[in-house]
Amino acid sequence: MKIALGTDHAGFRLKEKVKQLLQSLDHEVRDFGTFSEEPVDYPMFIRPAAESVSAGECDRAIVFGGSGNGEAMAANKVRGVRCALCWNEEVARLSRQHNDANVLSLGERVIPEETALAVVRVWLTTDFQGGRHARRIAQLDG
Repeated sequence: MKIALGTDHAGFRLKEKVKQLLQSLDHEVRDFGTFSEEPVDYPMFIRPAAESVSAGECDRAIVFGGSGNGEAMAANKVRGVRCALCWNEEVARLSRQHNDANVLSLGERVIPEETALAVVRVWLTTDFQGGRHARRIAQLDG
């Protein structure tokens, strides 16, 4: 799977850990930055990652910040993006099963690294259930 990454300075360290995990799982990673903990404005890095999913250049994206809230908001401004802010494995599972989330948002300051990596693993391996949920996704994307 080709996965885009985008972060601000507050999510930089977690992005790097997730990037290592994705590469170890043989996913192709496209990193839109940022590339340090120097303060930046998150939309500059989140929007291009989300747009790569919308354009079909990447299959999914993972975005990072301090809480992940602003990053989810920025990603969800992009047409065709369904970004879910996840803080545990169950929320990640449901974001895929029921919402077909194609972008995941994680907050480095609000969840432990071990939990974040577990969330990523679940999110990557959970399929969309379709069925009654497909109608709702069509309404979101319409």
